[in-house]
Amino acid sequence: MYLGVVVMAVAAVVPVLVLYGLHRRTAVTPDPLEVLPFESGWIPEQHALSRYHVRWYLATLLFLAFDVEMLFMYPWAVVVAEIGTTAVVEMFLFLAALFVAVLWAWREGALRWV
Repeated sequence: MYLGVVVMAVAAVVPVLVLYGLHRRTAVTPDPLEVLPFESGWIPEQHALSRYHVRWYLATLLFLAFDVEMLFMYPWAVVVAEIGTTAVVEMFLFLAALFVAVLWAWREGALRWV
């Protein structure tokens, strides 16, 4: 009655155990200092997940806003001649929204680097 469940469980567990056994048998123990993903093999002076000041998050959002703006402007530049005035008005509305975001970031101090 439960033969199918047992077969599926064995079919799921056996390959995992085989792969684990092969890994344990063939794994080479590397020098831990050389395989650290932080500081290119140097002993880290701080934790890799150290906290950043909140102003960097605002600067990141500002960068992403301008990065996404470029994603929208390249295809727009290709079709603006075909669409005409409507495309120009839409782009100016988009740029106005981005300008409001820049003013907000300026007010919040995201552009102060000191």
